[in-house]
Amino acid sequence: MNQEALWSTRYRDAGDDYLFGTEPNRFLAHRHELLSNGSTALSVADGEGRNSVWLAEQGLEVTAIELSAVAVEKARRLALGRKMDVRFLQADMFAPGWPPAELHNAFDWVVGIFIQFVGPEWRERQFDVMKQLTRPGGRILLQGYTQKQLEYGTGGPSAVENLYTPELLEEAFADWEIEELVEYEEDITEGKAHKGKSALIGMVARKPE
Repeated sequence: MNQEALWSTRYRDAGDDYLFGTEPNRFLAHRHELLSNGSTALSVADGEGRNSVWLAEQGLEVTAIELSAVAVEKARRLALGRKMDVRFLQADMFAPGWPPAELHNAFDWVVGIFIQFVGPEWRERQFDVMKQLTRPGGRILLQGYTQKQLEYGTGGPSAVENLYTPELLEEAFADWEIEELVEYEEDITEGKAHKGKSALIGMVARKPE
């Protein structure tokens, strides 16, 4: 089963419920004042829209990229219910030639929340795409799980190589200004898929002008 079919099945099986809930990720939401440093945002692997719709509610012009057609449809429904305008794109960020030229250097914020569905062989490409999307002086915001998350089993990938360490992110964004890099543990409730004590890491990094 390919990734689109795999994730569409997961989102479809949730029925009318939202697999990761409808509220924004807490690390993202707690930085709402910082988000005023910009007017455009892109949410990658956006899922069912909880983060992109919230970003639009903060007054940003928002684009969301998601592989699963089922997730995009549910995200559109969420945006409609909250009377928010989000540009939803069903796209594979790993496809050859992606992102298209019009999206290069286009966004003040590029947001990746729990996007650890890829292993090390694809992670460099994933981060490179996100860097291409960010305008000079813009920022990437990441939230993910650390390797200790395997002890908790409350969400995220089961493969240790998919999980972040501070050293991994410092190396990946060595040519950017890392404004925040925090490793912590917290009880989270994000739908049925992320629930309970979790080992987390968050980063905000600024692209050179």
